[in-house]
Amino acid sequence: MTEINLGNKLLDNHIIRFVFSAGLGFLVDISAFYLFYHNFLVQKTYNIFTLTVRNSTLSLALSFFMGVVVNFIITRYFVFSQSKSSPYKQFFRFVLVAIVGFFANLVILKLFIQDLQMYPPVARPLAALSLFFASYFIHKFFSFSLSLRHQSTD
Repeated sequence: MTEINLGNKLLDNHIIRFVFSAGLGFLVDISAFYLFYHNFLVQKTYNIFTLTVRNSTLSLALSFFMGVVVNFIITRYFVFSQSKSSPYKQFFRFVLVAIVGFFANLVILKLFIQDLQMYPPVARPLAALSLFFASYFIHKFFSFSLSLRHQSTD
């Protein structure tokens, strides 16, 4: 009986649900990054329009987008379902935050890979984890427009 109550308490906590949601998005992102980096994008660089893009950067862009879509869907319905904003507004804001997060990840990933000589599939999760906590609060207050008065439900 105590285990059921503990489980229900954990599921009622927004932060725990966000960890779950972000975790699934993260698994999609990291798995896709690994597959793109090792299996699908086998050249070291790619020419896209007039830009030369590294394998790791292109892998990040594709995998990050996949993770964002999964994360949004789960976060919208499982974490912040009480939000009254329209789904389109939520998605637009979520993507805006994700774009900022993408460039923050890109800077950190570049630092880890080029400056610290880390193996890209190891550097990628470390870069993502470094931005996790800020992401929760930005999505709560901006993407899903939940005010401080919703804090009591956490």
